[in-house]
Amino acid sequence: MLPATVILYNDYKSPYAFVALGSCYALEDDFALSLDWRPYSLDISSYLGSVEDRDPHQWRKVRYAYMDARRTANKLGLTLKGPRQVYDTRAAQTGMLFAQNHECFRAYNDDVFTRFWNHTIEIEELSEVVLALDRAGAPGAEFPAFLVGEGGAEHDRIRAEAEDRGIFGVPSFVFEDEIYWGGDRIDLLRERLTEVGLARE
Repeated sequence: MLPATVILYNDYKSPYAFVALGSCYALEDDFALSLDWRPYSLDISSYLGSVEDRDPHQWRKVRYAYMDARRTANKLGLTLKGPRQVYDTRAAQTGMLFAQNHECFRAYNDDVFTRFWNHTIEIEELSEVVLALDRAGAPGAEFPAFLVGEGGAEHDRIRAEAEDRGIFGVPSFVFEDEIYWGGDRIDLLRERLTEVGLARE
């Protein structure tokens, strides 16, 4: 059994989570730990306002966020197209849990992230989440019942638990009850993991 776990909260509609994906995977390559990926579906309106009600200051923040993430994506050779609307990612996020149950998380995670930011998946469409699960190797036909039942309830429980823990954005990492928010804090997390002796030889 691996000696440590790092909890990682994620949302497919976060450009910062997308561009940090490779750095997240590298943690398991470089340290003796397991990543516990959990859905934290962002409520964008809670800090950027609804699209209809955003003031000029909020729109400047939105435009900057995507410009900033796109600069990183370009350096990594990733395609990051600005989203066409504010998305509800609950179904896709619950799909993460379903994929984990069927041991095909990585394939599903990569597929949904890449397709979402390439505009080749309608992430709010249940049928498209089912197809993504099928592509990853999970029995997608079973997912709708999972979403309206135990899976959806688990998604909601994890999100509420995250907020009780102090999570407010993604990607967020939790190690030894300390939160590291954002891809630009991964280096600090790596330093801490090295300090406690988890670096692989």
